[in-house]
Amino acid sequence: MDMKRLVILALCAAGCYRAAAAPELVNGIVAIVNETVITEKEARQFIEPAIVALDRQPGITRQAYGEKAMEIYKDGLNQLIERQLTLDDFKAAGYSFPESIIEDFVQDRIRERYGDRVKLIKTLEAQNMTYEQFRTDIRDQFIVEQMNLKNISSAVIISPFKIETYYREHTNDFKLQDQVHLRMIELRKRDGGDPEEKRALARELLAKLNAGDKFAQLAEVYSDGSQKREGGDLKWIDRSALRKEFAEATANLKPGQRTGVIDTPEACFLLQVEEVKTAQFRPLSETRDEIEKTLLNQERARLQKKYVERLKKKAFIRFF
Repeated sequence: MDMKRLVILALCAAGCYRAAAAPELVNGIVAIVNETVITEKEARQFIEPAIVALDRQPGITRQAYGEKAMEIYKDGLNQLIERQLTLDDFKAAGYSFPESIIEDFVQDRIRERYGDRVKLIKTLEAQNMTYEQFRTDIRDQFIVEQMNLKNISSAVIISPFKIETYYREHTNDFKLQDQVHLRMIELRKRDGGDPEEKRALARELLAKLNAGDKFAQLAEVYSDGSQKREGGDLKWIDRSALRKEFAEATANLKPGQRTGVIDTPEACFLLQVEEVKTAQFRPLSETRDEIEKTLLNQERARLQKKYVERLKKKAFIRFF
């Protein structure tokens, strides 16, 4: 396909160049897979969500937008072709599903994505799509999922040896940095208050803490931070991610200890260390499920590619 035309097709999904390109693109054919025609309209509808998301990216240049849009279009068209090859394989194998199973799947999708049929119909009308088209699309998704389960997922087995080998070869991926669990009281100076009053309040709160008051309770009453309701709880944070003033003030503190008043241009802060974790490697026992999921995805991707390549070898595919 002409590269210029490919870019225009992609951009049209987001409304760019629509007026100029529409007459040329209506009902055009982009590919034929065996006996099925894939039209430009189908391709644009399929990639539209990804193009719209791209269109919302701030600061993207026109050149980068065009390059990414073309990449999205090519990937989307390839997905449509692979889906059709899978549907044809389903048909050639003589498989079938009871309509009741298909209908249950369709209704599940409606509830998951739209909540109810009324909202679905309104959405379809806005997209200029009929309910029959929607149902056919969902039916095709179901068939593709079942064919993938049969030809790919059921064939995947990840042995403990593979998991252990992956862990040894990717140990650095499971390294945890120095972490600290903090609570914070934030007294903002830029919310209409007098900065000196904020400093005085910070010193007063520090005195209360030294006298035995609970940090979490004072945070709930006095803090201006977003974690106020949680008693100023900042949860676990990598030390490397802390702002400089916080990192320096808490560097040598042990659990239960707190900083003095940290005075910055925008606010006064008090920090208390709850817990500390030194840099360490997550053990295999904690990462086994995560590694197995990674290996499963890798193996399924390999088998999916192999399956599609086999279908392509015996299929008729033509691009326009």
